[in-house]
Amino acid sequence: MLTEQRRQMILDILKREGRALAGQLARDWNVSEDTIRRDMREMAADGLLKRVHGGAMPMAPMLPDFTTRRGVATEEKQRLAAAAIRLISPGQMVFLDGGTTTEEIARQIPRAMALTVVTHAPTLAAEFEHHPEIEVILIGGRLYKHSMVAVGAAAIAAIDRLRPDIFFLGVTAAHPVEGLTTGDFEEAAIKRRIVERSAATYVPLTLEKLDTVSPCLVALMSEITGLIVVQEDKPRGLGGYREAGVEIVVA
Repeated sequence: MLTEQRRQMILDILKREGRALAGQLARDWNVSEDTIRRDMREMAADGLLKRVHGGAMPMAPMLPDFTTRRGVATEEKQRLAAAAIRLISPGQMVFLDGGTTTEEIARQIPRAMALTVVTHAPTLAAEFEHHPEIEVILIGGRLYKHSMVAVGAAAIAAIDRLRPDIFFLGVTAAHPVEGLTTGDFEEAAIKRRIVERSAATYVPLTLEKLDTVSPCLVALMSEITGLIVVQEDKPRGLGGYREAGVEIVVA
């Protein structure tokens, strides 16, 4: 079997099954495990997959900039946001992560609902200009422009003084074993601290983020409350997430 054939077959397996085990492929294809590991190592260097212990996982695609993402999967994000709103009770402190899906949550919060909304995303805070019943706490720090959120020590210090009732977390990838991940180390640290401070954490996910992995860990599935998804017709289903103890909210 030619190298390019093997590598295309590895990609096909990742797409179909969500993971590829080096030992199993070596036995199936009658090649050495070192050969498969070398293939995976070089494919990882090219950004085609994510190397993990024993094999590989699908790599989450690189996200475009914040302004471009606003126009992607808008109907799906609207449904996710509507489901998120149903989880909020009047009087709560709600932390909204940066991102275009959480921005849609902000747009759908009823103007008559009294809340305290916390965010480290200045563009999201501006959504509440005309919400008379909502108090906004804007976390400051260094602006990470790709996601338009504040990061750094100042942001961490402010977050440590809060105890949100519910946190809507945005990530670039989710996997039942590898957990919730994102592409930037410093942004992941901010997200992780908010998870630790919040009574409940829900993650609204567009379907292309499921069963993929990004470089920086935010939280394991056991550390969050639930995922919000639009449907359950993923090829491998959502059983692995449920087995990890995660509540599945279907929009």
